[in-house]
Amino acid sequence: MSAVPDSVVKTASNMRAVRIWLIAVAALIVCTLMVGGATRLTESGLSIVEWKPVTGTLPPLNDAEWNSEFEAYKKIPQYREMNRGMSLAEFKTIFWWEWAHRQLAKFIGVAFLLPFLWFLWRGAIAGELRRRLWIVFALGGVQGAIGWWMVKSGLTERTSVSQYRLAVHFMMALILLSAIIWTVRRLQTRASPITPSRLKITVWVLLGLIYLQLYFGALVAGLRAGKIFNTWPDIDGAFVPSFGRMFFEQPWWRNFFDNTLTVQFTHRMIAYAIVLLALFHAVDAVRSKVVAAASQGALWLFAAVLLQVFVGIMTLLYQVPIDLGLAHQANAILVLTLTLFQAERLGENLPDTTPAKLRLAAG
Repeated sequence: MSAVPDSVVKTASNMRAVRIWLIAVAALIVCTLMVGGATRLTESGLSIVEWKPVTGTLPPLNDAEWNSEFEAYKKIPQYREMNRGMSLAEFKTIFWWEWAHRQLAKFIGVAFLLPFLWFLWRGAIAGELRRRLWIVFALGGVQGAIGWWMVKSGLTERTSVSQYRLAVHFMMALILLSAIIWTVRRLQTRASPITPSRLKITVWVLLGLIYLQLYFGALVAGLRAGKIFNTWPDIDGAFVPSFGRMFFEQPWWRNFFDNTLTVQFTHRMIAYAIVLLALFHAVDAVRSKVVAAASQGALWLFAAVLLQVFVGIMTLLYQVPIDLGLAHQANAILVLTLTLFQAERLGENLPDTTPAKLRLAAG
């Protein structure tokens, strides 16, 4: 057996370093999502009323600066209608959540760009992978602008941010996370399983439903819909609420975005559909006798979906306490990640960004 050339070994080493870097970035995005969830649950997102990408990195350093920030907050509707009489100490609590969320987002940009430039300089990233990562970086910049666009919606007339903009901000974060997870998975070399087309179809339908569910979850959060209709399995006195209660706004489609009952009911129904499809996919994967990793992945995914339903019900019944609310969001990210793993595992017919030299080294 001939020895593997040094250039191939170097390529494999570079790809391992790239994977570790991208996994670290993905972990930072998850951390930022969780801090963002806490920021939302503590109603802290409007505590900083200006967008200062550079100078805003430093928090207030003395009493005068703290009082200045507090006075700026007192001018917005949220303070006047929800937090009038709040003490400076209470303001500092919500300020630190929002400040931490913003700094984490900035740090992700640095943690992505600097190693990326270094890898480019070393020639470790080229071709399709380079183009994909430049797109991810550009979307990260767009996400920063979306974040401020979201905050602005709550500074003049509302006591909270727009649920539309919150959902866009949340989904963009998930798209960035998904792109990185998918890229990391495609950089791994392994044998291609022979997979029935039905399994591929069901996992992609499942992935689409999960993205849709995450979007409606963001609308539920933006409307604070989880704090009302806190019964299960009935909602508003029935398993299926009355048509008149769910579709009183005109045009009818606005109810899916503005009507708290319709939004929460839709969120529940999508959850039931995900459970049934995840169960079907798991049973089908096991019976199809595909590779063990695919069967195990389907079973783990179904288990995570069941856990998510349980946590979601508890979160609803207890009216969204912070610990359960964050657990619900964290497990949603886990479900998405496992679904991406499964979709990539079963989708070997998709373009592979693994460098040819690395495939040679593996095989």
